[in-house]
Amino acid sequence: MIKTTLRIGPKDQGRRMALREFEPAAVKEGYLYELARGIISVSEVPGLPHPLVVDAVRRQLFRYQEDFEGEVYVVLGTMECKLLVEDFESERHPDLAVYKTKPLREADLWYHWTPEIVVEVVSTDSARRDYVEKKEEYLALGIKEYWIVDSAKQQMTVLRRTRGKWSERVLNASDSLETKLLPGFRLDCGKIFQAAEQP
Repeated sequence: MIKTTLRIGPKDQGRRMALREFEPAAVKEGYLYELARGIISVSEVPGLPHPLVVDAVRRQLFRYQEDFEGEVYVVLGTMECKLLVEDFESERHPDLAVYKTKPLREADLWYHWTPEIVVEVVSTDSARRDYVEKKEEYLALGIKEYWIVDSAKQQMTVLRRTRGKWSERVLNASDSLETKLLPGFRLDCGKIFQAAEQP
C-alpha cells in the first residue's frame, strides 16, 4: 500500500487540522504556512520592509555571534526552524530564533529543541498573532525572551520570562536592548527602524 503525503496549499486557509497531521505535510511553495490553534493560516510572503527589518536584527545577532564565540549556537530564520506548541495545536515559524545550545538529538528535532530567544517582526496582517497568540504560546513553550519588533509603531516590545509569566518593556528608536542571555550584546533599535524606511 502506497502512503500518500498530505499536501497543503492556499486553498486550505482556515481548515482545521491536528498538529501531528500538519507538521509532516508537504506545502505548495510561494506562501508561508502556520498552524494557529489547530487552524491552518496561509499568508503571502511579506513585502520588502519586513525582510529588511528582520535582516537588521539578524546582522546585529550575527556580529555578536562572531565577537562572543560560544554564546550562541545558531540563529535561524522563518524557513529554517519551526516551533511545535502541542498545548495549543500550533506550529510557528518565527522570523528569528536564537539557540544558545545544540540539540541533544536530531530525531524529532523540533519537538524537543527550543530557542532561548524568539523575534517576530509585525506586519499588517500579523499583529494579533504576534501580540496575543504567539505571546501565550511562546510562554507555554518555555521561550525565555520574546522580542516583538513593530516598525509602524517605531517600537520594540521585549518580553522576559519571570516566575512563569512575561514581564514587559517597550523600547523606542533611541533605545538599545541588553539581555542577560547574551552577555555583552547591545541591540541598536534605531538601526532596525531605519531599515524599514529604506527604499
